[in-house]
Amino acid sequence: MCEIFAHQPKENYQFSTRSIRIDGHVTSVKLEASFWQILEEIAQSQDMSVPRFISSVYKEALEHNGEVNNFASLLRCACLLYAKQPTQTLNAAKQGNF
Repeated sequence: MCEIFAHQPKENYQFSTRSIRIDGHVTSVKLEASFWQILEEIAQSQDMSVPRFISSVYKEALEHNGEVNNFASLLRCACLLYAKQPTQTLNAAKQGNF
Protein backbone atom coordinates (compact mmCIF):
# COMPACT_ATOMS: atom_id res chain seq x y z
CA MET A 1 0.00 0.00 0.00
CA CYS A 2 2.70 2.52 0.91
CA GLU A 3 4.30 2.11 -2.52
CA ILE A 4 1.46 4.14 -3.99
CA PHE A 5 2.53 7.07 -1.83
CA ALA A 6 6.26 6.49 -1.58
CA HIS A 7 6.90 5.80 -5.27
CA GLN A 8 5.21 8.85 -6.71
CA PRO A 9 7.30 11.07 -8.98
CA LYS A 10 9.54 13.51 -7.12
CA GLU A 11 8.09 16.32 -9.23
CA ASN A 12 4.79 15.94 -7.36
CA TYR A 13 6.24 17.10 -4.07
CA GLN A 14 8.95 19.49 -5.16
CA PHE A 15 8.40 23.02 -3.91
CA SER A 16 7.67 25.75 -6.38
CA THR A 17 7.49 29.42 -5.46
CA ARG A 18 5.32 31.82 -7.42
CA SER A 19 4.99 35.57 -7.13
CA ILE A 20 1.43 36.73 -6.62
CA ARG A 21 0.03 40.25 -6.40
CA ILE A 22 -2.56 40.65 -3.62
CA ASP A 23 -4.14 44.07 -3.15
CA GLY A 24 -1.28 45.69 -5.02
CA HIS A 25 1.40 43.98 -2.93
CA VAL A 26 3.69 41.39 -4.46
CA THR A 27 4.25 38.34 -2.31
CA SER A 28 5.47 34.82 -2.93
CA VAL A 29 3.68 31.58 -2.24
CA LYS A 30 5.64 28.35 -1.87
CA LEU A 31 3.70 25.13 -2.49
CA GLU A 32 4.36 21.65 -3.78
CA ALA A 33 3.74 21.12 -7.50
CA SER A 34 0.71 18.91 -6.84
CA PHE A 35 -1.02 21.75 -5.01
CA TRP A 36 -0.26 24.20 -7.81
CA GLN A 37 -1.89 21.75 -10.25
CA ILE A 38 -5.03 21.56 -8.14
CA LEU A 39 -5.16 25.36 -7.79
CA GLU A 40 -4.89 25.66 -11.56
CA GLU A 41 -7.81 23.25 -11.96
CA ILE A 42 -9.94 25.12 -9.45
CA ALA A 43 -9.11 28.53 -10.94
CA GLN A 44 -9.87 27.31 -14.45
CA SER A 45 -13.24 25.96 -13.31
CA GLN A 46 -14.02 29.44 -11.90
CA ASP A 47 -12.90 31.18 -15.12
CA MET A 48 -10.03 32.84 -13.25
CA SER A 49 -6.29 32.90 -13.44
CA VAL A 50 -4.46 31.26 -10.55
CA PRO A 51 -3.21 34.62 -9.20
CA ARG A 52 -6.73 36.06 -9.31
CA PHE A 53 -8.16 32.99 -7.60
CA ILE A 54 -5.49 33.05 -4.89
CA SER A 55 -6.06 36.77 -4.35
CA SER A 56 -9.79 36.15 -3.98
CA VAL A 57 -9.21 33.38 -1.45
CA TYR A 58 -6.89 35.67 0.53
CA LYS A 59 -9.36 38.57 0.56
CA GLU A 60 -12.26 36.35 1.60
CA ALA A 61 -10.21 34.64 4.33
CA LEU A 62 -9.13 38.04 5.63
CA GLU A 63 -12.75 39.25 5.71
CA HIS A 64 -13.90 36.07 7.45
CA ASN A 65 -11.05 35.62 9.94
CA GLY A 66 -9.63 39.11 10.33
CA GLU A 67 -6.14 37.80 9.59
CA VAL A 68 -4.43 35.07 7.60
CA ASN A 69 -1.56 33.61 9.60
CA ASN A 70 -0.47 30.77 7.34
CA PHE A 71 -1.71 31.39 3.83
CA ALA A 72 0.16 28.49 2.23
CA SER A 73 -1.51 26.09 4.66
CA LEU A 74 -4.89 27.64 3.93
CA LEU A 75 -4.30 27.01 0.22
CA ARG A 76 -3.23 23.42 0.85
CA CYS A 77 -6.37 22.79 2.89
CA ALA A 78 -8.50 24.37 0.16
CA CYS A 79 -6.94 21.92 -2.27
CA LEU A 80 -7.73 19.04 0.07
CA LEU A 81 -11.36 20.16 0.35
CA TYR A 82 -11.55 20.24 -3.42
CA ALA A 83 -9.84 16.85 -3.80
CA LYS A 84 -12.29 15.22 -1.37
CA GLN A 85 -15.42 16.61 -3.01
CA PRO A 86 -14.67 18.43 -6.27
CA THR A 87 -18.24 18.73 -7.52
CA GLN A 88 -19.70 19.91 -4.21
CA THR A 89 -16.82 22.33 -3.65
CA LEU A 90 -17.15 23.89 -7.10
CA ASN A 91 -20.93 24.17 -6.79
CA ALA A 92 -20.54 25.92 -3.42
CA ALA A 93 -17.91 28.24 -4.91
CA LYS A 94 -20.19 29.20 -7.78
CA GLN A 95 -22.91 30.06 -5.28
CA GLY A 96 -20.50 32.17 -3.24
CA ASN A 97 -20.34 29.70 -0.35
CA PHE A 98 -16.71 28.67 -0.66
